[in-house]
Amino acid sequence: MNRILTSTILIAALAVSACTDPSRFGAGGADGVGTNVPQNGGIVPGSANDPSSTAYFQQAVGDRVLFEVDQSTLTATGRATLDGQAAWLLSNSDYQAVIEGHADEQGTRDYNLALGARRANSAQEYLASKGVPSSRMRVVSYGKERPIEICSEEACYAKNRRAVTVLAGGLTS
Repeated sequence: MNRILTSTILIAALAVSACTDPSRFGAGGADGVGTNVPQNGGIVPGSANDPSSTAYFQQAVGDRVLFEVDQSTLTATGRATLDGQAAWLLSNSDYQAVIEGHADEQGTRDYNLALGARRANSAQEYLASKGVPSSRMRVVSYGKERPIEICSEEACYAKNRRAVTVLAGGLTS
């Protein structure tokens, strides 16, 4: 019992003593004013407000395009999303892109793998036509193997008919 009490008091003393340096939060002190303020105009590196981050790419630009039933032809909305992706990829040349092709659960596994490949290739060809080097892109098809919605309704099927651009790289500084 004595050892437990001694250990508890020692741990508590260490914890309290670790909190005694008011400058540990930077120039703003312990009051929180001026702490964690980025020095680059309010942009937190890697966050969704950093135009060179993958979070920004996913949320502001858009990482996926949707397709109609049994189609690999890009829609006007899909082309607009890919235009934004192309501009982002051209201004962030440290990144590689893997374009994943997906299909809904209708149809055979082989048919959906081929359809997913056509969808991914369609997105890749469009990005290449906008100037993104083919050497920075590759495609993969998952067919119906990686659904984001699981149900037997059109609303779910529509979300699964997609091509998703996944970014890799960007770790150089």
